[in-house]
Amino acid sequence: MKKVLFTATVDSHILHFHIPFLKLFKENGYEVHVATNGNEEIPYCDVKHTVSFERSPLKINNLKAIKQLKEIIDSEKFDIIHCHTPMGSVVTRLAALKARKNGTRVIYTAHGFHFFKGAPLKNWLIFYPVEKYLSKYTDTLITINQEDYELAKNKFTKCKDIQYVPGVGIDPKKFDFEFSDEDKKALRGSLGLKEEDFVMIYPAEISNRKRQMWLIDSVKELLQKNSDLHLLLPGKDSLNGKCQELTNQLRLDNQIHILGYRKDIPQLLKISNLAVSTANQEGLPVNLMEAMYVGLPIVASNCRGNRDLITNENNGFLVELEDSEEFTKDILLLRNDKELSSKFDANNQTLINSFLLDGVMKEMKKIYNLK
Repeated sequence: MKKVLFTATVDSHILHFHIPFLKLFKENGYEVHVATNGNEEIPYCDVKHTVSFERSPLKINNLKAIKQLKEIIDSEKFDIIHCHTPMGSVVTRLAALKARKNGTRVIYTAHGFHFFKGAPLKNWLIFYPVEKYLSKYTDTLITINQEDYELAKNKFTKCKDIQYVPGVGIDPKKFDFEFSDEDKKALRGSLGLKEEDFVMIYPAEISNRKRQMWLIDSVKELLQKNSDLHLLLPGKDSLNGKCQELTNQLRLDNQIHILGYRKDIPQLLKISNLAVSTANQEGLPVNLMEAMYVGLPIVASNCRGNRDLITNENNGFLVELEDSEEFTKDILLLRNDKELSSKFDANNQTLINSFLLDGVMKEMKKIYNLK
């Protein structure tokens, strides 16, 4: 029986983004293995391996992880290894050096290089040389945004197969549920929202990269002057309550709703009027793709990944990273101009078709050489 191995530093990455692809391999008769630093149950996974991956390149455990993974790879003799996440992919490609010589095909999806236009110099000094070096030990390198694709094509010339695939795909089935006006009213009510309130949403891990602190600071005056404006921030909190502290200081607890990790993002999107993103960089953001699918207008930072999805003044607004004045101005414009908001809604529902799971799956089947 043929075997495939998926690797990533953590279980959540596999669970959130790759279950349809594990299922695809199962349907094609493969024995499916997953290696992460975690112990959660993974659907469609036949064999789960725990490996000491660390997200930080400075952690000594990554050397241990290389040895652990090499033993697994040499023992199992995989036909395909598909690696994900920055350090997960570094460890995997080093562990698979011998296996490649014996015919194992190594595929790497870059979900957003740590080096990009405007990235800190240290990112270029640390991550760029490593990625360039390891590209020659990569049979297929998949990029999910145009900036990364162009960089890889121009700089990683030792990799013979560089592909662009538009993300991991949005599954319409995720949004295929009954959700009446009464349901919407009830969900809004549970969050302290009135039917007539204008609701903004930013579903994302609360982190420095996603810049929720900047967002709260930028919209504080807007919220203080408009009591019917609200901001939903669902997502795991990696800033240890700093956003909540700032919200308390500004006395905006009734309008900024820090919700923690939620499993009802599709429902939250459907009770919202506008999606926002203030990230300083993205791979290809699922939160914006899902907002597009629902048909929300968008105000987003002009960064890699966001600009693959948003064309300024066509399906949303792109705002320069530190321009808080323009950000709040665009929010107000979409709140007050129903015709423009409807135009963006309609354009998003058309444009998202290029990013649906079926299309992405067709591209991945070609890369995997599967039916």
